[in-house]
Amino acid sequence: MAKRPEVRSLAVVARIGFLSLLTTAIWSNPFISIGNDGTPAATAKPVTFTEAQKQVIAQVKSKGGQVLALAQTDARLDVSFHLSDQPVTDEQLALLPGLPEVAILNLRGTKITDAGLVHVGTLKNLVKLHLEKTAITDAGLAHLSGLEKLEYLNLYGTKVTGAGVKGLAKLPKLQRLYLWQTEVSDADLQELQVSRPELKIIKDLKTPPTTPAPEEPKK
Repeated sequence: MAKRPEVRSLAVVARIGFLSLLTTAIWSNPFISIGNDGTPAATAKPVTFTEAQKQVIAQVKSKGGQVLALAQTDARLDVSFHLSDQPVTDEQLALLPGLPEVAILNLRGTKITDAGLVHVGTLKNLVKLHLEKTAITDAGLAHLSGLEKLEYLNLYGTKVTGAGVKGLAKLPKLQRLYLWQTEVSDADLQELQVSRPELKIIKDLKTPPTTPAPEEPKK
């Protein structure tokens, strides 16, 4: 026997109300994660750090850095020195190998040198790196060759050249590269773009990412 329309409507309303309450509960609880099908996954545990990591974090903060977990249940770290109230040099970078979970590192406008990037090169989980307005050169870029997870690199206002940038083509996951106000020539940019056509290269604030020149039709 078919249900009457009003009974079906009430059932739909009840189902919507239940889903709404469930969604509210999920989003209000930071320790509930959501699976690919939209249903709650297993309850996640909040991020905790070892005593050694806590000591390094405290040292970074005492040297003017900021350290934040990416999320309450994501142990990867966002470390920033660009707002420091004290000079930031290679001394601070020497602390970073004690925090292998660094995913984002902002060194914009600091006084770091090429030598300091040796420490940055040890951060194998690094995804995003800000080096803009620093004095780094091609020698510093060479230390970043092992960052296989790096997706974003900002070199705006640095002293890098085409010779150093060519090595970045070997970074498998690099997606965005900022190169305005550098010593990288248009020819170098074009060569890099041809070798990595999927890479978005931003050479100034006004122009879109470079794209390879179209091939001339064969005669």
